[in-house]
Amino acid sequence: MTTGTIRKENGEDGGGSAGPDTYTPSARRLERERFKRVRARRATAIAALSTLVTGGVLFVVITGSPGWQRTRETFFSAKYARMALPDVLDGLLLNLRLLAICGVCVLLLGLLLAVARTLRGPVFFPIRALATAYTDFFRGLPLIICLLMVVFGVPALRLQGVTNDPVVLGGTALVLTYSAYVAEVFRAGIESVHPSQRAAARSLGLSGAQTLRYVVLPQAVRRVVPPLLNDLVSLQKDTGLVSIAGAVDAVYAAQIIAGKYFNYTPYVVAGLVFVALTIPMTRFTDWVTARMDRRRAQGGTV
Repeated sequence: MTTGTIRKENGEDGGGSAGPDTYTPSARRLERERFKRVRARRATAIAALSTLVTGGVLFVVITGSPGWQRTRETFFSAKYARMALPDVLDGLLLNLRLLAICGVCVLLLGLLLAVARTLRGPVFFPIRALATAYTDFFRGLPLIICLLMVVFGVPALRLQGVTNDPVVLGGTALVLTYSAYVAEVFRAGIESVHPSQRAAARSLGLSGAQTLRYVVLPQAVRRVVPPLLNDLVSLQKDTGLVSIAGAVDAVYAAQIIAGKYFNYTPYVVAGLVFVALTIPMTRFTDWVTARMDRRRAQGGTV
């Protein structure tokens, strides 16, 4: 036998009972694994060196520019950063509440619109037409214009029982716009389900509504989880736009301090806070996407 074979050790009595199997890798495999480790270490060292060189060049170019001293005082002042951080964090609570409430509303309204657009039969044509017009309009309308129209247009109507709260109106504008995008994501997931799934469900005696609820939607939602998470990441950033309505969120808190001291460091602080929130959500989205890709490659349920 060669060293790369599996050897069985017999018992002391010479009977047919076999002991535990042992495996000895061949010299070629050991050499291949050693080469892979060396190559991985070399690639890591090259990446680290390249990163250090790039960072060093950028540092020298930026700090050596003629206006760096003034830029550092205006945008990267430690004094104003410490001053702005507590107020920015207090305002961030409003952004998080908007994200939680608007996120749920966007998912529900988007799913409702997607289902309305996929209804079959001529009797549902008006519903399909209205859902299509809604998604086309709000996907084409810039979010900033939608916010201005809702925040300043609704109070101008002087409707009885309609709130003038800028937070509520700003959140409504976010829901109107993002539900159109999410509706298209859900619709893509619904239409990706093979028609044989519907036919099989109907052959088992399920109605059209039961087929949609128990067969189509579970598969469709699983398939569109990564793009839905990406939309929620975008929503998290765009909650800062409610500051144009006068709501004191993280961005508006930074704007107050910046306007008071004529220093833009609070804006940098607010931006870094949003980045700190966005990165974990982005990495989670990447992990979910990679996990679903692995399951799809292995033939698992998607």
